[in-house]
Amino acid sequence: MMALDSLMVKIAVIGVAGVGAQWIAWRTQKPAIALMLIVGILVGPVSAFIPLEIFRGGLINPERDFGALMEPIIKLAVAVILFEGGLSLNFRELRQAGWAVMRLVVIGVPVGWALGTLAGHYGAGLSWGVAALFGGILVVTGPTVIGPMLRTLRVGPRVSNILKWEGIVNDPIGALLAVFIFAYITYGGSGTNIAAISFDVLASTFVAALLGAALGWGVTWFFPRGYVPEYLKAPMLLILVIGGFVLADIIQHETGLVTVTIMGVVMANRPMFSSHALRRFKEDLAVLLISGVFIILSATLDWEVITSFQSSSADPLVGIFRFASFLILLLFVVRPVTVLTALLFSSVPWRERLFIAWIAPRGIVAVAITGLFAIRLIDYGVEGAESLIPLSFGVVIATIFAHGFSARYWARRLGIDQGESNGVLLVGANRWTIDFGELLRKMEIPVTIADPSQYALRAARRRELDVYRGDILDEVTQEHLDLGQFQELIAATDNDAYNALICDDLGPEVGYDAVSQIGADRDRAPYHARGRVLMRTGPTIDDLLKCEDDGWVFTRTKITEKFGIEDLKANLDEEALLVCVMKPSKKLLFFSTDARPVIEPGDIVVSYAPPETPEKMQREQREKRDQQSKPLPG
Repeated sequence: MMALDSLMVKIAVIGVAGVGAQWIAWRTQKPAIALMLIVGILVGPVSAFIPLEIFRGGLINPERDFGALMEPIIKLAVAVILFEGGLSLNFRELRQAGWAVMRLVVIGVPVGWALGTLAGHYGAGLSWGVAALFGGILVVTGPTVIGPMLRTLRVGPRVSNILKWEGIVNDPIGALLAVFIFAYITYGGSGTNIAAISFDVLASTFVAALLGAALGWGVTWFFPRGYVPEYLKAPMLLILVIGGFVLADIIQHETGLVTVTIMGVVMANRPMFSSHALRRFKEDLAVLLISGVFIILSATLDWEVITSFQSSSADPLVGIFRFASFLILLLFVVRPVTVLTALLFSSVPWRERLFIAWIAPRGIVAVAITGLFAIRLIDYGVEGAESLIPLSFGVVIATIFAHGFSARYWARRLGIDQGESNGVLLVGANRWTIDFGELLRKMEIPVTIADPSQYALRAARRRELDVYRGDILDEVTQEHLDLGQFQELIAATDNDAYNALICDDLGPEVGYDAVSQIGADRDRAPYHARGRVLMRTGPTIDDLLKCEDDGWVFTRTKITEKFGIEDLKANLDEEALLVCVMKPSKKLLFFSTDARPVIEPGDIVVSYAPPETPEKMQREQREKRDQQSKPLPG
């Protein structure tokens, strides 16, 4: 039993719990941040009530298990997460969202800070200094909660980019506001001190930003020139992020967040070889860190923390009332007024403004920074500082559940939800893809045919199919074509190697289980397929175009209790190919060289078969008569 109580087991439990919660969220289409919070509470304070020795004090008790290491672990994890968020901030995204993001930073931050301070003072009963510090922290939303939430929503690129940019840019700003107010509280409130503190914070922030820009520029200059081998690029980048964060944090607390964010933004907007591989590495690492940190932070919540806010009041009922009042003000007054004020007279449609005004979940950064400054203020003897920790957890829990579970419903009510990703992207305009696309359109499946040739797309346009002209692997093309709207991508060009490259490059973004390719001519271009090879025999594009010349057609057949898949196969020509199955939910499952979807009553099967010629029909009729004229056995 003692072995099960080792730190190694605790770390394994944190990893399994965090990643497992994210997997369950993906399977159930529930907000991952809410599930991670629930799992963290279960393995933390809830498990302490299990009457077994191993669960004494909770299966995961971060303060007991990690001790002094907990704070640096969380801070370094937040640094890497913010850097990965900065890597996703490409200035091209600001063509639609730029002014809105600028307004939310320049106007929204001061308004949100002021309203948050008022809510903290009059709602939660905090002193003005503590309320101002907490109000500054609460201007953050953060990529740790916005990112997982946006993965489950389809609300258009403008809304997604606004929320993403606001979350990542405001994180270091909220930390710096907390630094400023903390310095003001601890050094006194005279005008001279305010000027000195302001100069100190601004100067250290400027130095931190320069450090981040220098690191980002240095990486994008050294890496492409071969000064670092490929196998060391990802580890070296991680060490530079951590080193830059620590160096800036030594100069001034929390300015390291500025360094890593600026470093990520610079790298995102400068050309660099291996950027795709490095970005994938950082995304994978960020997912692991988000999972782990959320479990650790939610596991620290216990009943003493919850009741500490009540005990700070003379009457526990007063404490509960203040706690609830503050959360209501934050959810229904502070955030809506802040966003609507910042976006007043902007070009953002009202429906999108109202959606953004509701979405503001807080996560790791808010809890981590609040906990850090609460400990410092308590040590300094500031009255009311002990209320910050339960308040921060209350804000995180309330906003995660309120916004996480209502975001999809609110998007639908406002008419900005783009629905499920049930479209199909066919890469390569030819007779086979056009005929297939036309059939899918008749089945009410959105279809887009992409090809760089305007001439090749003419036939698709004549069939009134949606087309996109451009190289699907071009980053500019991907920014104009929302790949999130497609449930399946099929590479069907006349270049086998290009088909494989498309599946390999876009597999991480669309999902490897959602990319397919036409079979390759191995005599002409032997290679390993990077996506599923469509249909049982894996026909090449030349085979399919020859079938088109012979008049092959796509047909759809509904499977019922009386007419099953075996009946369909018996009626089809022996050369016919099964292409895909459409479920009642419009989910498509494709047949491939190594996959046979499960077919149930109510499904629609799409097949590709030769035409019914008169000669063939006469032959089948003769065979049927001969079979019927045979004498019965016995």
